[in-house]
Amino acid sequence: MMLDCAIIGGGPGGLNAALVLGRARRKVIVFDNNKPRNAVTRVSHGFITRDGVSLNEFREMAHNEIEQYPSVKIENKNITGIQKEAHSFYITTEDDQVFQAKKIILATGLKEEFPPVNGIEKFYGKSLFSCPYCDGWELRDTPLIFISETPNTQFMSKIYFNWSKDLIVCTNGKEVMNSEQIKELQNYGIKVYTQKIQSLLGDNGNLRGLILEDGTELERQAGFIMPKLSQASLFHKSLGCNTNDMGAIITDDFGRTNISGVYAGGDSAVIAPTQLVIAAGEGSRAAIGVNQDLTKDEFETN
Repeated sequence: MMLDCAIIGGGPGGLNAALVLGRARRKVIVFDNNKPRNAVTRVSHGFITRDGVSLNEFREMAHNEIEQYPSVKIENKNITGIQKEAHSFYITTEDDQVFQAKKIILATGLKEEFPPVNGIEKFYGKSLFSCPYCDGWELRDTPLIFISETPNTQFMSKIYFNWSKDLIVCTNGKEVMNSEQIKELQNYGIKVYTQKIQSLLGDNGNLRGLILEDGTELERQAGFIMPKLSQASLFHKSLGCNTNDMGAIITDDFGRTNISGVYAGGDSAVIAPTQLVIAAGEGSRAAIGVNQDLTKDEFETN
């Protein structure tokens, strides 16, 4: 069976694209390997009518809504390859099944690379987070640590200061701010430590402090980290899609990439900011682009 569209990725971007295309009566399959980047996230915030929704609850609701549209299927399969031949795409799964589609949407999302601090994963999603707009409210006025090795450390420190004036910044041995930038933060009472972090302190994912390489011990109750974000898959490269300086797949206003028939939605097309509501919106935009182009193709053929 020739699919109208194959969606690679079953996160908020891919699922919202499937919903829009299902309502447009298009034959669609969503390929989802069930390994979301935000699996550790207990709840998501900032999505109107869905503020505080858990990842599992969101996915369950999304799947139930999509089931109302018989032309859409969700396959829990890994994709091992995508080939373009003429005006079709051939998608191969890990069990060697091959699906043919007229269009594809890449919604594979992102992967995170954390600062090299031992045990940081034990606290991530419980007392250490990456998005202030998702978790800042819950940590307001809490003694916070911000761990960052990126060039925008100073700017993001100012953002976090909005939620807590009791803020410490650690660059883990990296020179990411000059003396003037550090002094500006210190003038607002933000303490900056440039030493490497020896270890994090806490139990059961609950942070209570950290020890620096020189033995300095800092008491903290929670905090934020700035991970490096990159594409979770390399299908965009094998297909020849262009990316911007941040690594996001470049698209037009309707999710079209530079490769005809290839669209991108969700975090793959944004990189930052990464929020549930933004990813879902990007998926919707790509789906509308797909439907517009399918309609154009059909009328031109006839």
